[in-house]
Amino acid sequence: MEPTELNSATETFIAHRNLLFTVAYELLGSAADAEDALQETWLRWVGVDLATVRDQRAYLVRIATRQALSRLRTLARRKESYVGPWLPEPLLTAPDVAEDVELADSLSMAMLLVLETLAPTERAVFVLREVFGLEYDEIAEAVDKTPAAVRQIAHRARAHVAARRPRGAVSAADTRHALAAFQQAVETGDLQQLLDLLAPDVVLLTDGGGVARAALAPIVGADQVAAVLARIATTTVLRPAQVNGHPALLLSLNGELDTVTALRIDDGLITGLYAVRNPEKLARMEQQTTLSR
Repeated sequence: MEPTELNSATETFIAHRNLLFTVAYELLGSAADAEDALQETWLRWVGVDLATVRDQRAYLVRIATRQALSRLRTLARRKESYVGPWLPEPLLTAPDVAEDVELADSLSMAMLLVLETLAPTERAVFVLREVFGLEYDEIAEAVDKTPAAVRQIAHRARAHVAARRPRGAVSAADTRHALAAFQQAVETGDLQQLLDLLAPDVVLLTDGGGVARAALAPIVGADQVAAVLARIATTTVLRPAQVNGHPALLLSLNGELDTVTALRIDDGLITGLYAVRNPEKLARMEQQTTLSR
């Protein structure tokens, strides 16, 4: 590739990098694997004759999607031997991501876990169509299917997700309010306040990856979850942050990030708590580039 072509390829890649990273992350649930997929995308992109590319954005999305799908199948095998519940790698996000309701919803821990229940191709079709609004023919090229097949896959995936997604939209203000009340309850160990915030059927998932201490099965029910939360050591420091498009809590112990906890809220009550403690999934949190639109 000539220097002028390389410069043009580089500028185009940088211009679409956030989009490509988000596509890969939504397919993989791992920022580290998404970065690897982007590296592979770049290596293939610089080998392309740009004069033959009609739509560079679509072409890059196609490469990134294929790289992510390849990694997704490898990750599926890795998850089969994962110790305890598996949660997505938490991702710091800028305030402008929260303003994009569709994008923020798709990045949430709750939604990423729903996407985990889709087959790889279904997941790719759903993300590309419902989140990023790609046309069926563009998606067909990315997943090696006909446009007619992609329409059918999109319909199935949409129905599957609709049956499992959070029951109602919650405003950012309501989420922040719930998070502040939750933080106060945890910091004070106020069991009754915790019970007032938790839905009767609340589920707590803790991901330690077999390295950090964590429950090996979901903890279900307000009484059981509140009892666990009330025992959090007073030496932990809690601070709010924007994670996966929504307010969340970062728990630090002895000056180091120990846990990232995201909340799912339905009808004003906390119905899901997602606590990531696996050190491998927290390693990027402090030094990573915050995702923005």
